[in-house]
Amino acid sequence: MASPENSPLAERTPSPGDSLPAAASGRLMSLDALRGFDMLWIMGGDSIGHAAAGVVAGPVSKAMADQLDHVSWEGFRFYDLIFPLFVFMAGVSLVFSLGKALEKHGRDAALVRLFRRSLVLYLVGIFYYGGLSTPLSDLRLLGVLQRIAIAYFMAGSLFLLFKTRTLVITAGAILLGYWAVLAWTPVRDVNLEKKALAEAMQSVGATNRQAFYRATTNYVRGSYAEGRNVVNHFDFQFLPLRKWDGNYDPEGVLSTIPAVVTCLLGVFVGLFFRDSKRTPTEQALRLAAAGVALVVAGHLWGVGFPVIKKLWTSSYVLVAGGWSCLLLAGFYYVIDVRQWRGWCSPLLWVGMNSIAVYLASNVVNFDQLATRLLGGNVKAGLDSLLPGLGGLLISVLGIVLVVWLARTLYRRNLFLRI
Repeated sequence: MASPENSPLAERTPSPGDSLPAAASGRLMSLDALRGFDMLWIMGGDSIGHAAAGVVAGPVSKAMADQLDHVSWEGFRFYDLIFPLFVFMAGVSLVFSLGKALEKHGRDAALVRLFRRSLVLYLVGIFYYGGLSTPLSDLRLLGVLQRIAIAYFMAGSLFLLFKTRTLVITAGAILLGYWAVLAWTPVRDVNLEKKALAEAMQSVGATNRQAFYRATTNYVRGSYAEGRNVVNHFDFQFLPLRKWDGNYDPEGVLSTIPAVVTCLLGVFVGLFFRDSKRTPTEQALRLAAAGVALVVAGHLWGVGFPVIKKLWTSSYVLVAGGWSCLLLAGFYYVIDVRQWRGWCSPLLWVGMNSIAVYLASNVVNFDQLATRLLGGNVKAGLDSLLPGLGGLLISVLGIVLVVWLARTLYRRNLFLRI
């Protein structure tokens, strides 16, 4: 743990009383607030939404609750934005943190710092999914934090080594190349979804998945269906150890490549803030306009190349990147431009210690802790007053406990340094 002065967060986060609205200094309070907003959904905000829908039933509450679930495969909901928003914000942040390191210590030192941070974050991801507490075969090499670490490292390396024009060309080439790979690479005509594969093997009396797979001689191409695309097939053949979905992983090998572009979109926004000579209000408006353009472009591309989070398709990169821009534009305008900040302190506490809070949730189940305080007869009594009220208050208390932990760390000047 580190104090704010020694933490990398101190490079971009002003104190609550700071009146500086411009982003050129690299001090974006809105970025930490948005990170806190994002983290609170992961820590139980979705359960509050679902519980509220149970208390206040109706088409509107149901529609809102639906937005707090991932789509099963193709499409886009609010909850499908949570993960890429973190990757996007990592890109925004690295412009300021690595840019300052580049100016002070040179490119080599900045690259070393980038590698160290990325490696630590990757290892934290390994720890989050169980570390060495399970057999080696259950070790998950790729996951949420691992993907953020890889995307951060690749985007940061590109940022340090090349000019902006090269970054733009690289981002475009990755998105088009990824589309070409999924559209044109042939794969065996085998559905790798666990249930479908088990049924297919049972029908011919096969017992070995790899042998059954290699024995298939028919090939298909251009499929984006679950278990029948080149991304899932690549993981099945080449990704060792534990795969989250059994035969493939939603954070697998090939789908991590376009995630680098998600981080690069954040880099472009960071460069825009750092180098723009426009007024803060104009910056917010232009960022919002860029967000709208990306969302529209993503959905248009999605007609032929579907928006699929678990494949991190190129169209998904644009849609998620667009909504990320829109959210940041709104937070930036309210917090950094208009300086309406009284409401966002809880978000800042969580956002400034997002990794610590995320890891704490791996050790402490805040909902279970809240249930110990409001469960049993207390919950039953609340439910008797209004059906579902007890569950709703338990979910709210879980979030309150998360915010309390983050506030305690903040007040003690303790920040997890990576």
